[in-house]
Amino acid sequence: MQVNIRQRRFQAVTYAFLFFFLCCFLRLSYFQLFRSKYLSHIANQQHNLYLELEPVRGVIRDRNSKPLAFNVPSDSLYGSPRQIKNKEKVIAELKEILGLSESYLKSRLDRDKAFVWIARKISSEQVERIKKLKHPGIGFIRESKRCYPNKNLASHEIGFAGMDNTGLEGLELLYDGYLKGSNGWAQVLRDARQNTLLWEKIALPKDGHEIVLTIDEFIQFVAERELERVYKTFRAKGASVIVLNPKTGEILAMANRPTYDPNRPQAASLDSRRNRALCDMFEPGSVFKIVTASAALEEDKFNESNRFFCENGSYRVANHILHDHQPHGWLTFSQVIAESSNIGTTKIAQALGGDAVYKYANLFGFGKKLGVDLPGEISGILKETKNWSKTSIGAIPIGQEVGVTALQLVSAISVIANGGVLMKPFIVKEIRNSDGQTVKEFPSQEIRRVISPRTAKRIKDILVMVTEEGTGQLAKVSDFKVAGKTGTSQKLEPNGAYSHSKHIASFIGFAPADDPLIAVVVTVDEPRPYYFGGVVSAPVFKRIAQEVVNYLRLERNNYALGEIAKKTE
Repeated sequence: MQVNIRQRRFQAVTYAFLFFFLCCFLRLSYFQLFRSKYLSHIANQQHNLYLELEPVRGVIRDRNSKPLAFNVPSDSLYGSPRQIKNKEKVIAELKEILGLSESYLKSRLDRDKAFVWIARKISSEQVERIKKLKHPGIGFIRESKRCYPNKNLASHEIGFAGMDNTGLEGLELLYDGYLKGSNGWAQVLRDARQNTLLWEKIALPKDGHEIVLTIDEFIQFVAERELERVYKTFRAKGASVIVLNPKTGEILAMANRPTYDPNRPQAASLDSRRNRALCDMFEPGSVFKIVTASAALEEDKFNESNRFFCENGSYRVANHILHDHQPHGWLTFSQVIAESSNIGTTKIAQALGGDAVYKYANLFGFGKKLGVDLPGEISGILKETKNWSKTSIGAIPIGQEVGVTALQLVSAISVIANGGVLMKPFIVKEIRNSDGQTVKEFPSQEIRRVISPRTAKRIKDILVMVTEEGTGQLAKVSDFKVAGKTGTSQKLEPNGAYSHSKHIASFIGFAPADDPLIAVVVTVDEPRPYYFGGVVSAPVFKRIAQEVVNYLRLERNNYALGEIAKKTE
């Protein structure tokens, strides 16, 4: 009897084990047949981490290879939410260190993922503080961060790149395809505790190309310094300076005020990030008279000694009374430009005809884009003669009813400096790969001949007279002769009338007059209390010209001595 009981117990236990093993077999079969792909995917996620490797963005350099923008190493913080135990504590501590909101951190760390970005490219101080916390599930990946060592120097031209290594403004945007490079990737094997065991596979990123600019860091510094001085002294709304090589079209410096630091673009307003030299349009005023004068001499209508009666400061054109800033009687052609007589210039234009004025304004590059390799350039406004009103002949030749940019003005004065030839302005000199080899070069380009060399020289002599005897005497430099033209224009009010309190003061010129090395435009928007171009902008030209010409002469002499030394070796 007792034996039977033991047998039954043994059988029961046996059947129980058989049933248990059968259940396990069926369960394992189910996982193997129906859930294997899903479980393999989970295991793969747990043990294999795929990382995108960021390339090093190319350096932007000035013409002398000095770096203006480059990448520096920076750590980015990531988390493994599945591995983090005390999330509330982690969130509280990271919130204090990183300055991020609690809701943002919670939304990142509450995800059912093995990897999430928490903060990209944080400071070294923040990295050290987080490392001291020693939280499991929190780690760092080394990336690179864009750095602009000179802060606001040439910021409107360089622009800036975003967190993901993509250019967002300026040259960073326009040449992003060259600068960015291409991403790499890596597969990392981890254990069950999410510790890295080894890097299984890796494809290295391809670093971006370098961009070499025509900008000279020293000339840019001088332009920025002098622009800042006039901007603050005259409490202006805005200001721009461009320094150009008139013989090649190379932009040696371009500066704007207000400005911003591309290291912190989010702290700047859209207004301060605008490249005013390219995208702000304004009536040029008397600086435009170089067009009228050039047209008159090129068409052989007048010579420098022809005399004009300037009506003692008041002259009717159709239903409009034209005035000079001070009354004049009889003036020669040269004096009309040197003294910036509106009435004398209008009489020249009336004899010349509207078609000729329009023709030469167009040839000088007004009313169209010059094609500079920077984003944001506008074409300005130049009306065809068929759209002129009865008073246009007394307005357009003296720089009214015309919309121009600072770039167009410096290109126009460069025509005179370059013997009558208009060059295409450009700012990128060449592109190099990461090994320093030149990938692409950008040579200077001639757009067209505007006036003859003889006419250019005659206009140059008149513009020297402007700085020696006329309205631009504050631009005069003691070391060498300069040529230039002043301009003062009234801004338009919303009702279409000219303002009596808002002006744009400008000066265009080149130096030295005999062998021009630079052409310069200075525009100051709404200066106070003085607003004449000869008072506000001409002194800025003087200080820039004096320092930059001496610098370029020294550079040229050093180069010549270097070439002589090479030949004698």
